[in-house]
Amino acid sequence: MPLAIELEGVDFAYLPGQPVLKDVNLDVGVGEFVAIAGPNGGGKTTLLRLILGLERPTAGRVRLFGEAPDRFRERPRLGYLAQRAQLGVQAPATVLEVVTAGRAAVRPVGRLTAEDREAIDAAIERVGLTVLAKRPLTRLSGGQQQRAFIAKALAPEPKLLALDEPTAGVDVEAQEALAELLARLHDELNVTILYVSHEFGAIEHVVERLMLVRQGIVFDGPPSSLPGFWHDPSHVHV
Repeated sequence: MPLAIELEGVDFAYLPGQPVLKDVNLDVGVGEFVAIAGPNGGGKTTLLRLILGLERPTAGRVRLFGEAPDRFRERPRLGYLAQRAQLGVQAPATVLEVVTAGRAAVRPVGRLTAEDREAIDAAIERVGLTVLAKRPLTRLSGGQQQRAFIAKALAPEPKLLALDEPTAGVDVEAQEALAELLARLHDELNVTILYVSHEFGAIEHVVERLMLVRQGIVFDGPPSSLPGFWHDPSHVHV
């Protein structure tokens, strides 16, 4: 299987002598659906930022589709939904405008083409928001807002979809709907998905691989290999 992500001996610290990650080794194949869990401060978001080239390792090597992440030639093809403190969106942008902004990264100069418009419409359709495309995000539910931002990440037709705490602030029903959406997108697009969250109950049946991160990777395997994990709130202290 060709590799989407490679980490070899990676260390990272925001402050000298205070490591966040230490000696991390990791391979993720193209098309895998990987969940990443761990305690607050354990390094899971930092790991994602290193993979995306938003941080540089203190030591070791990171490769994204065979290239250094900060030099990755297809950066617009990275779909990233960053962690947000709250779901409320104050800007009056519509779903269509938000998703169009995601596609514009592919073509920073010049007008969007017919191909771009098709990709925008397809992304909105994939998340089930076609009938709400012209509605401001301020008039959407939390779950619908998350779908709009996922559509934005899909608009550039990404090779990698990275989601950081995508279910934060949404109810159980919306979490389950998001899990079904991601499973369908994974099957249809064969896109590599990294899903960082504390709340995995809804996606237990769709992720192929689970990683627990606490300064290093303390578990890496199928969810079924970690009995009791899903129903034990102390799992992040493994």
